[in-house]
Amino acid sequence: MSADGTYYPSYAWVGAPAVYNGTGGDGGDSAVENLNQWFSPGDQAYIIVSSCMVLLMIPGLGFLYSGLARRKSALSMIWACMASFSIIVFQWYFWGYSLAFSSSATNGFIGDLKHFGLLNTLGVPSPGSPLIPELLYSFYQLQFCATTAAIVMGAVAERGRLIPALVFIFFWATLVYCPIACWAWNINGWGYKYGVLDYAGGGPVEIGSGLSALAYSMVLGKRQEKMMLNFRPHNVSLITLGTILLWFGWLGFNGGSAFGANLRAVMACWNSCLAAMFGSITWCLLDYRLARKWSMVGWCSGCISGLVAATPASGFITPWASVILGVVTGIVANFSTKIKFWIRIDDSMDVFAEHGVAGMVGLLFNAFFAADYIIGLDGVNTGIINGGWLNHNYKQLYIQVAYILAATGYAFVMSAILALIINYIPGLHLRASEEAELLGMDDDQLGEFAYDYVEVRRDYLAWTPAKDEPEKTESNISPQDRHGIPLHSEMINGQSPDRENEHTNGNSHTGVMGDRHGVAAEDELKEKHCLPGANGGQA
Repeated sequence: MSADGTYYPSYAWVGAPAVYNGTGGDGGDSAVENLNQWFSPGDQAYIIVSSCMVLLMIPGLGFLYSGLARRKSALSMIWACMASFSIIVFQWYFWGYSLAFSSSATNGFIGDLKHFGLLNTLGVPSPGSPLIPELLYSFYQLQFCATTAAIVMGAVAERGRLIPALVFIFFWATLVYCPIACWAWNINGWGYKYGVLDYAGGGPVEIGSGLSALAYSMVLGKRQEKMMLNFRPHNVSLITLGTILLWFGWLGFNGGSAFGANLRAVMACWNSCLAAMFGSITWCLLDYRLARKWSMVGWCSGCISGLVAATPASGFITPWASVILGVVTGIVANFSTKIKFWIRIDDSMDVFAEHGVAGMVGLLFNAFFAADYIIGLDGVNTGIINGGWLNHNYKQLYIQVAYILAATGYAFVMSAILALIINYIPGLHLRASEEAELLGMDDDQLGEFAYDYVEVRRDYLAWTPAKDEPEKTESNISPQDRHGIPLHSEMINGQSPDRENEHTNGNSHTGVMGDRHGVAAEDELKEKHCLPGANGGQA
């Protein structure tokens, strides 16, 4: 602002603050010139901070999954998410970024190795936006791939071996995530050229994770049904903590996808919060109709599904459309949690419903509600990218549908093939043994525990009344008495968990609240097909 009170813009033209002069393959020689001259420090600072925010989503997913699992497998879910990050950092540095974003490849499907090991990745304006350099862009996109991989790791819950899952994640990132990211965001990707509107990852992140987790769960197989007698999320506080970390990181995920500190970033944050909160309200109301009680897990599920739907849409659609998006996604994702029972795949963390289906809803909303004036808020795409039906661009609907179908089919089929191949490699069998599932993944895979108590009675003295002078005798406890759940004790003695139990059909009330949707959906199917075991039906 000048002395007379007149406001002057920092720069009034459309595009980057300085026009890049094309010097050198890396943006110039940083030993003799300032490569930062082409970029705004504010934009770079914002994307660095956004990258760190997105990184927090990975432990957030670990806490979320840990809380949703039982305590005997709680720590393994946190370890799985964090270990997947270790694998993806190597994969993205090694060849992941190049396969997804190399602009020299023209096949439209996957990139080449021009940026292998971050070669030729420094001060050139990024392929995503001229507002930031490519080195920063590659680091930001690393967090996207890592978060998606952590979402997929939810499929291993309570019965999957960890090392085979990490082998899967490396090849999954290479053969599933990188191609779909190339389709949508690479300037030579077929989806990009086709006119697909995918702001922050409805295809590579949400559909990619949802369908890949579903495929992995299919190959892995269902958890032992008789071990699900007392199943319920073991720690709702951890679920809530994980959700809040995810929400915080998502503002960097969606806000940062404007690739600069601009109005489009602010709009994306607004739209993300609107969709998340209306999604949570809707989910809670739907759950209330079943239990006549309010559910914290329901709030978290609705919040996450709304944020997922906002991922492809928050930088394209209007705020009022985000309100509708949250409500619609809350309804669709809530009822989609029943699909796993129809198709008989144990998607234990509901990754397909809350990520895959919600991502599809967000992509479809772009066809109807994307607006050119929202897109132009970044000052780079002003007047370049058209909206959807609001701008009378009616063909956008079939473009979005084609992209959804392609990403869905490719992610599921390729992930299933990868999982099957790895499963048959000696030493890389995906599923843990029945005994390991009984003990819990913490005991079998880690040898560490989330808490200072576990299901297994390791110390007999911990189960006896305290005494002033503990007896100086060695405590022994028979194997069949190590579990509080009688069926588990029977399994220790060699009895099959599939043996019919005369006291329960596996769905009866056990004194604790389990998966309300799961029990209701399973009973409904059994009653429809006149199968034994439905509550109130033939036992």
